[in-house]
Amino acid sequence: MDIKRAGEGLVKKKFSSVELTKAFLQKIKETDKNIDAYLWVTDKLALEMAKDADKRIANGERSPLLGVPMSVKDNILVKGEKNTCASKILENYVAPYDATVISRLKDRGAVILGKTNLDEFAMGSSTENSAFKTTKNPHDLTRVPGGSSGGSTASVAGSQAIYSLCSDTGGSIRQPASFCGVVGFKPTYGSVSRYGLVAFASSLDQIGLATKTVDDAAIVFSAISGRDSRDLTSADLTKVKKENPKKIRLGVPKEYFGGSDYETKEVIEKAAERAQNFSYELVDIELPHTEYALAVYYIIMPSEASANLARFDGIRYGLSKKGGDLLSSYLKTKEAGFGDEVKRRIMLGTYTLSAGYYDAYYLKAQKVRSLIKSDFDRAFLKVDAILAPTTPTVAFKIGEKVDDPLSMYLSDIFTVSVNLAGLPAISVPVGDIDGLPVGLQIIGKPYQEELLLKIAGNYA
Repeated sequence: MDIKRAGEGLVKKKFSSVELTKAFLQKIKETDKNIDAYLWVTDKLALEMAKDADKRIANGERSPLLGVPMSVKDNILVKGEKNTCASKILENYVAPYDATVISRLKDRGAVILGKTNLDEFAMGSSTENSAFKTTKNPHDLTRVPGGSSGGSTASVAGSQAIYSLCSDTGGSIRQPASFCGVVGFKPTYGSVSRYGLVAFASSLDQIGLATKTVDDAAIVFSAISGRDSRDLTSADLTKVKKENPKKIRLGVPKEYFGGSDYETKEVIEKAAERAQNFSYELVDIELPHTEYALAVYYIIMPSEASANLARFDGIRYGLSKKGGDLLSSYLKTKEAGFGDEVKRRIMLGTYTLSAGYYDAYYLKAQKVRSLIKSDFDRAFLKVDAILAPTTPTVAFKIGEKVDDPLSMYLSDIFTVSVNLAGLPAISVPVGDIDGLPVGLQIIGKPYQEELLLKIAGNYA
C-alpha cells in the first residue's frame, strides 16, 4: 500500500486510521523479529495520532498524509520518544523537541509507528554498526539492507511502514534503497531543514525519504521542504525558478559505469536505454574528478564528524562514566559509549584537522570538492539530469565486509559525489539479479526536485 491508496481508503471509509495503524503494528510484531528494522515501536503515540487523524478526517479535513503510518530513522528527533542514533552513548536519551520535519508531518496528520535502526550515528553502509541489532534485507535475510538508513528502507520494503524519514550523508538513503528495492530520495542540500537531525557531517547531511513510489516521494517532499528560520542553511524554495525543458537530455558519465560488476552494469545500461521510450535524449558526458570523490569524502566527512561528536562527553546528556578527573571521565565515557566505526572516524577526522596536516589533507580535499562540483556544473549546461548506478553490486552477505572497512566504504563510490556537490538524487528500482534489487540513480540540478521526480517517475 502506498500513500495514495492509503489516503483513498481513509477518505472512502474503507478503513480508519486506527484500523490501518493497528494492522501495521501487527505486521511489525509478526515480522520484525526476523527483519529487525525497528529499534523502538511507538505503539501508544501511533494510536493517539491515528485517533486524532480519524477525527480530522471526520471533520472534513483532507491531506495526502493524514492518517498514513510511517517510520522515522532514529537520528531524527520525535518529542517525548527515545533518540539513540543506535549508540550506547545515547541509549536512554529522550528527545525534548520535534525536528522541523516531524512538526510539519504532525501538522499534516502523519502517524509515527516507531524509530528505525541505523549504523551508529549514521556511520556505515550496512546497518551492521548499530549498537543494538543488525537489520536484515527483506528480500534475503542473510544479506544486509545497506546503510546507514537500513532500518528505514527495510521497514518500507518489508511493508512495515508506508514511507520513512531518513538522512543521507554520502548515500545513506540511496544505497540501502537500491539494496532493498524501494525509492530512496535525497533532496538538494538546504531543501529540507536539518533542525532536529543529530549532526554527523554538517555540510553533507540531508534529510530525505524512503518510499514505495516516486509519487509518494513527491508528496512527502512537498510537506517537509522549505525555509526554516531555525536552520540557516535551509532554502526558500518559493524563490526558485522551476525548469521545464521541452526536450529532456540525460547525461551518461563513463566514470560511473566502470566500477560496477558486470551484471549490475548490464541492468543499469538497459534501464538507461529506456530513456528513448520517454523521448529523452541520452548524452555522453564526463565527470573527470569522480575518481577522487571517495577519498575527498573520507577526509571531509570524518573531520566534520570529529567536531560534531565532541559534544558527547558525558557531562550534558547521554551516557556518563565517572573517572578520577574530568579528562578521565571524558575518556571513559567515549570508550564505553562509542562503537569501533565511530571511534575510527573521530580519530581520522581529528588527525586530518590537526596542526601540520590540515593543509595537506582537509584544505586540499575542500579544493578538490570544488572541482567535483564544477564538473557537475559544466555537465548541467548540456543535460537536465544524470543517470548512473546507485551501487556497484547488489546487497552483500551479512558479515562479508565487516572486517574490511575499505571494502565497505566502496559501497558508496557512486553516491558520495552528490553530497559533496549538494545535489538532489534519487534511486529507483529498475531490475534484479537473482531476486536481489538493482537501483538506478538519477542526479538532478540544484533545487530542481520537481523535474528530477518527473524523470524518475517514468523509470519506477
